Amino acid sequence: MIILAILASLAAIGLLCWLLFTLAVFALPAFVGVTVGAWAHGTGAGIPGAILVGAIAAAIALAAGYLLITFVRPMWLKLIVAAAFVAPAAIAGFYATHGIVKHLMPSDAWQIAFSVIGAIAVGITAFVRVAGLAAAPSASGRDLARA
Repeated sequence: MIILAILASLAAIGLLCWLLFTLAVFALPAFVGVTVGAWAHGTGAGIPGAILVGAIAAAIALAAGYLLITFVRPMWLKLIVAAAFVAPAAIAGFYATHGIVKHLMPSDAWQIAFSVIGAIAVGITAFVRVAGLAAAPSASGRDLARA
């Protein structure tokens, strides 16, 4: 039974890490959505209204980031937009890793070291995914005419 619990724990950690790496790009839209939703709830919109306003704000943030990365020409501006998406993902990676390693090792120095490594890994993954949005091939008329 103990071995089954250990295997289930490892599977849960693996699933959560996969989920973190997959959803890291959406940290900024989620932050925007939660912030705007909390603001809407504070102004009296109620829970359903706050959820709706937060979801719309998150969708707008994601669409704006995607459009900026896709259509903005200067590389420095694309890097600023990418950094806006990568920074919250790296912070989320730091705290997710810290939440796991604080249960596994007693030393604060090692906890911080592994948390920083986790933040770097999640940040790099988010940057690669955001850069993939910028490098996505477009289906223009000239490309279709060649095919």
